Amino acid sequence: MSQNISSVLVENRVFKPSKDFAKRARISSMEQYRKMWKESIAKPDRFWAREAADLVWQKKWTKVLDWKLPFAKWFVGGKLNVSENCLDRHLGTARQNKAAIIWEGEPGEKRVLTYQQLHREVCKFANVLKRNGAKKGDRVIIYMPMIPEAAVAMLACARVGAVHSVVFGGFSADSIKDRIEDCGASLVVTADGGYRRGSIVPLKKNVDDALKAGGKNIKKVIVFKRAGNDIHIEEGRDVWWHREMEYVDAKCPPTALDSEHPLFILYTSGSTGKPKGILHTTAGYLIQCYTTCKYVFDLRDEDVYWCTADIGWVTGHSYIVYGPLSMGATAFMYEGAPNWPENDRFWRLIDEYKVTVFYTAPTAIRAFIRWGDEWVTKHDLSSLRLLGTVGEPINPEAWMWYHKLIGGGRCPIVDTWWQTETGGHMITPFPGATPTKPGTATLPFFGVDAAIVDDDGKEVPMNVGGKLVIRKPWPGMLRSIYGDKARYKQTYWSEVKGSYFAGDGARRDKDGYFWIVGRIDDVLNVAGHRIGTAELESVLVSHPAVAEAAVVGRPDELKGQAIVCFVTVKNGQQAHPELREELRKYVRHVIGPVATPDDIRFAEALPKTRSGKIMRRLLKQVASGQVVTGDTTTLEDLGVLAKLANDD
Repeated sequence: MSQNISSVLVENRVFKPSKDFAKRARISSMEQYRKMWKESIAKPDRFWAREAADLVWQKKWTKVLDWKLPFAKWFVGGKLNVSENCLDRHLGTARQNKAAIIWEGEPGEKRVLTYQQLHREVCKFANVLKRNGAKKGDRVIIYMPMIPEAAVAMLACARVGAVHSVVFGGFSADSIKDRIEDCGASLVVTADGGYRRGSIVPLKKNVDDALKAGGKNIKKVIVFKRAGNDIHIEEGRDVWWHREMEYVDAKCPPTALDSEHPLFILYTSGSTGKPKGILHTTAGYLIQCYTTCKYVFDLRDEDVYWCTADIGWVTGHSYIVYGPLSMGATAFMYEGAPNWPENDRFWRLIDEYKVTVFYTAPTAIRAFIRWGDEWVTKHDLSSLRLLGTVGEPINPEAWMWYHKLIGGGRCPIVDTWWQTETGGHMITPFPGATPTKPGTATLPFFGVDAAIVDDDGKEVPMNVGGKLVIRKPWPGMLRSIYGDKARYKQTYWSEVKGSYFAGDGARRDKDGYFWIVGRIDDVLNVAGHRIGTAELESVLVSHPAVAEAAVVGRPDELKGQAIVCFVTVKNGQQAHPELREELRKYVRHVIGPVATPDDIRFAEALPKTRSGKIMRRLLKQVASGQVVTGDTTTLEDLGVLAKLANDD
């Protein structure tokens, strides 16, 4: 990968942690961070043994790390239970009657589960799983709305040693079938339906359709009554959650599980079209979640912490369920869309529940900007003390809006880079120590030996783009692709010898900060120049008229690839030919002539998944004049795609 033309972009705004925040923070200075990071790299056994001592172990490990590239085993010989570490350890303490989960449904229902109440529900449902044939090592599909019972089901699986595979509630019947067949699941936990923008998502029907098409291994389907919609119950296979809970007691001791016992399989899209079942195990993954919540979110007993991700993504696993609950924190959960019934739902919730830590995606932030500041300013957000971003690089102007309007200029922002495969944060600021710059995830977390290399695996100079790799094992790393060790080696360990590489490009600035430029696949090759789409998008969004932008390439006989920009303007702005030309000149001025867009298309909205990610694959097809093909079941609004195609 040659030098990235976008590396000339320099961010000079620096925000140091406030003295008040640093005074209380667990990592309170860069000197402390550097000392701990160096120890974690030079003496990982000592560092991680000390962190692991915070957890409850039924049997202590005999060896911290067994590393035979590319396969790692952490805390070899140890036995523990994730459910015990998230629940039982807090009983008999001041946290016993503290809120573990505060929940609001999209229609407006409210529930609070204390640690004691959550423990009781999990123990009972663990007994329901056993009653319905789930044993240690069995795979269980969870296909649920964003309700507390989704977390209950996950923790119950962990309690008995069943391996859960959560399927995002926006996925289709085909997606469910594929996952059931790949992991050999024997049981499904679902709901009749869930709410999304005032409509009911027919979850049980999707499961029925999946089982008609395949998934013959499924013996039982446990159905939670959420939306009250009419569903089919297959006698002998389908049972109601609430009825099953009546048959069991609330005592279920946590099963002692080996450190490397599989905790979950989570599927992520693969380049071959076949989803990859990312396998995470017990001890190392939990320690990654626990330590990142402790140091990155600096979670406290008094916090009300809200991660807006869906439970079907790894962010929901690590930072709604396992990380916060192992810390004894209060996690807030919301079922529905951020703009239902109006565009201020998130801000109303923060105001009402006095949320203190807020963790969301850059795509959501850009949508908030487009909807207008007036939706924010009508609410009191003074309870917030820390903000975070996750899912993709955040452009500097969105970072500044988030900092000023949501954080009131006082809240540190932790811009976190990590992946489904890494289990938890890998590159991130420490809020009481790291001076932040808009748009950069800053520096590696403990135990993370990150580097940027060229195609030959050699480190590149400052401000030169390359491949982001991790050179040492870390506790939360995936252990394999389920059932396919050869694919695991080929996908993650063959591109750069001896290093983990999962497809992201980056550069480092003069302070050593990492700037993630997006997927290597999303780097355009324009007349021999490599241009990162993420930074092109950042430039467009920095223009005062632009709310959101997505940049893709289309084949070009002369240049190899032409630059096509899809742009959504802010409320009150008009999309017109003069603005199109102004934006072309603006990009040319900021980056250089080679980055001048060939085509700028204005759009009312961009095609996004329900989790807020822009579906660039579809935009590439639209830009190239192709018929849109492939799975669009996760698309939030199919009408957006139709409009883009018609405007072509």
